[in-house]
Amino acid sequence: MKQKTKWTIYACLAAAALAAAAILLAAFVSRLAGGILLAVLVVGVIAVLYGRRFLSGETAVRDSWKVKTGKYLSGDQELHVSSFAASCKSDLEILQIVPDESEEKGFTYYDRQVQERLAAAIVKLSSKGHYTLEKPLAILNPFGTSGNSLYLSFGTTFLGQMQYTVHVDREDIPDYTAKANDGDAPTTRHEFQIIGLVPGMKNHVTLELIGPRGRLVNAVSFTVEMPKPVSDYRVVLEHTEGESTAPLSGGLYAMIRVGGKNGYAFFYDNDGVMRYEMVLEGYSLDRILWYQGQMVTCISAYKMARFNALGQAVAIYPLEGYEMHHDMALKGDEPKVLILTSDVGEVDNVEDLLVELDLETGDVTQLLDFKDLFRSYYEQDTAPITPQDPFIWMVGKNDWIHLNTIQYLPEGDSIIVSSRETSTIIKVKGIHTAPEIDWLIGSEAFWADTDFARYSLKQVGDFVPQYGQHTVEYQSDSTLPRGQYYLRMYNNNYWANSTRHGWKPPKLPETVGTELASTSLSSQMYLYLVDENARTFSLACSFDVPYSSIVSNVTPLEGNYICNSGTAKVFGEYDKDGKLIRQFAYECGLQTYRVPKDTFTGFWFR
Repeated sequence: MKQKTKWTIYACLAAAALAAAAILLAAFVSRLAGGILLAVLVVGVIAVLYGRRFLSGETAVRDSWKVKTGKYLSGDQELHVSSFAASCKSDLEILQIVPDESEEKGFTYYDRQVQERLAAAIVKLSSKGHYTLEKPLAILNPFGTSGNSLYLSFGTTFLGQMQYTVHVDREDIPDYTAKANDGDAPTTRHEFQIIGLVPGMKNHVTLELIGPRGRLVNAVSFTVEMPKPVSDYRVVLEHTEGESTAPLSGGLYAMIRVGGKNGYAFFYDNDGVMRYEMVLEGYSLDRILWYQGQMVTCISAYKMARFNALGQAVAIYPLEGYEMHHDMALKGDEPKVLILTSDVGEVDNVEDLLVELDLETGDVTQLLDFKDLFRSYYEQDTAPITPQDPFIWMVGKNDWIHLNTIQYLPEGDSIIVSSRETSTIIKVKGIHTAPEIDWLIGSEAFWADTDFARYSLKQVGDFVPQYGQHTVEYQSDSTLPRGQYYLRMYNNNYWANSTRHGWKPPKLPETVGTELASTSLSSQMYLYLVDENARTFSLACSFDVPYSSIVSNVTPLEGNYICNSGTAKVFGEYDKDGKLIRQFAYECGLQTYRVPKDTFTGFWFR
């Protein structure tokens, strides 16, 4: 993957270690030169050089899409697509279809014309043969967007819907059964992706046609040796059991922005087995959104896409001039996505803009520059990061607010955003007309001596407010009166501010972390009750999770909580009382940004 010139917080531990080495080198130079200024200069230069070298990793763009194939079969001169025998061994005839220019410089599968040509090639192949349950049209990863999916298309004599079971010959990998998404009602025409084939292993697949009354009509089996993951990432994660005996929720855990594996997303089942590998142009997913039954997400730091259930990117949206970071949200039921971004052309300030993408037209409109909302604070109280600041890997940048989560509320045309740098949750109303701050939630002391003190909601109750929080999400409750609601978040419980020089919290509790890593501290799932009528917030619920100073998330599903502690390199599922059910350990460079979970019902599964 080739690198672009923007930085992210991707390799902070490496940068921190290098900075420590720089300090030792600087001390040596200082002793020789007899000057402290020279030592400081050496620290700064080495930190900047190494930090910027490593931190461009997440925004790199894939420069090779080379695919291993089997024997060449035929070519379509009209579509410029060639057909091959698949590279995997199988007792089923499996094809691969590849654009003829796939090895040329500048090629990407994430081009709408490329995707449409591949879809047209599938239609042509379907029309050339009589495909049945016993002999289906089978294509390995037809759209280049996955590493281990298998497309099937065939007809049946009797009405029914398909389900399948995947078995591999390993005792630690249980069978995986799913209902294929081949339509909302019984049919004789079936088209779907098999999601669940284990990469790098021999998979025994049983296809079952289930009739309208729930009875088995027909069944066939085949084997396929799937290729290893394109990313070479671990297929099986280690897991440990917690004290809770509550059942795990259904669905797949989605590992998003895995350190060192840019350009991929990994989907694991409840036993820690990789069931889907998503191959992207770069970066990774910030969040998975759903619009009209299709998946909407980012495919690089500079593009978004809309996927159908077969893996085709049916629409691709370049964000010209903007670089995405951290989060996005749909604008209610409208075909519009609100995205947190940075200006690609901005030299100094990062992660402080909000843009809106129209999914129908592809138009991108800048809605908010948070420097305008917090003008006096930005101009009077903030400055670029120096080598002496906590986030040294961003030296020279003014990451003064660092927005990491966004939620849209139709009432008042409002958004709720999370600012890691200020450890503050912010509500802004009227974002499409006359934007203004509604309230701030966090330590009131932070804003006390600024022009924004009047916006701080009052804390009710004796608890430590959130610090460095991530994934702040709105949670309604019909039993609450109007003006009250919950906010759920991953409270990193980590205080660091690199841009407000000279200010420190007056009474930072000992339970709050100030180091990137700790084995004695905890982060928490926090649930705030917000009362806009009384202008207060209180802690309604919390429980401890492994400590993660940055990144991380908490996501609810079927009454449980899925919590990823990104720098601790674990994610776990907890019951409604906050007791651990099961925890998974993973490998990555520094951190994994989020691990949400979804059933993917109505998309991959019926």
